[in-house]
Amino acid sequence: QVQLAESGGGLVQAGGSLRLSCAASGRPFSNYHMGWFRQAPGKEREFVAAITSNGGRTFQADSVKGRFTISRDNAKNTGNLQMNSLKPEDTAVYYCAANQFWSDYTNVHGYSTWGQGTQVTVSS
Repeated sequence: QVQLAESGGGLVQAGGSLRLSCAASGRPFSNYHMGWFRQAPGKEREFVAAITSNGGRTFQADSVKGRFTISRDNAKNTGNLQMNSLKPEDTAVYYCAANQFWSDYTNVHGYSTWGQGTQVTVSS
């Protein structure tokens, strides 16, 4: 099973940018599709973006389209989420997730492995 570890979270003002990274270890990252989710206090974990194992296709939630970009570098076993034009409502713990099989990529049950999460706080 692959292990995942997120980094890059922090505090940023509205309109700013952050780049989250997800470092994979234990198994070849190129065998896994990857997703990013987020969870705000008192809310359910929600889909943010997903990318296929070879990076050929990407998907974003409507709430982040045009602002967030998902990417990956399989040679470095790393996935990334570039977040621009951040809003206070983007404040949440962000998680990367992986699965070998492509199923419902917007659903938390579509992923078998999760990182520990990284906090993103956007101040107004």
